[in-house]
Amino acid sequence: MSTLQLIGLFLYGTIVVMSFKKVDIAQFVKDRHQQHLVFGTAASLFVLWLLKAGIFEGLDVHFLGLSVLMLMLGFRYAVLSSFLALIGANFIGYGSWVNTGINGLFGNVLPIVITYLFYMLSFHRIPRQLFVYIFVCAFFPAALSIAFKTLALGGYYVVEGVYSWDIVFDNYILLTPLLVFPEALLNGMAITILVIYKPSWVYTFHDKFYLQK
Repeated sequence: MSTLQLIGLFLYGTIVVMSFKKVDIAQFVKDRHQQHLVFGTAASLFVLWLLKAGIFEGLDVHFLGLSVLMLMLGFRYAVLSSFLALIGANFIGYGSWVNTGINGLFGNVLPIVITYLFYMLSFHRIPRQLFVYIFVCAFFPAALSIAFKTLALGGYYVVEGVYSWDIVFDNYILLTPLLVFPEALLNGMAITILVIYKPSWVYTFHDKFYLQK
């Protein structure tokens, strides 16, 4: 395991542990609804991430679905749910154990942080409306998330010396424009359906803020 992989594993492990420590375990054990959401979203992410394509190992493209995850569960539970999905993917051979920290940082935490920042910005600085919530909190963060994730992971492989810049650019980064809009649309549509039909599933959505005046 390289130095960068060790650093990534340490940072990602620290974030996961801190998120776990912030969870009220006793309350979580009693709350069946929250259990279903956390484990159900983890299973959904697991299946979604299996639908990937790529020529070179590690340079795979797939939908993330992490913006809607953060909005549904909040920051801490989103980190834990995505961690379960990542571990599950590694167990069946769809991920690399030595790159768990790097994939967790760039593939999981980075998109969740981007969405969380957009949500906080919109909640405190922008008028609270339903369409603002859908587009500013889900659509745009999802587009930026997959773009930054692709650039960060591609940069890692170049710095680590696994692939040359030409290979990373031609087979990975060059695909970014093709992924941005579908990722944004997927998350935007998913959160729209959820806030209309299952608002109780969305932790960050409240009628009194976005619907009632």
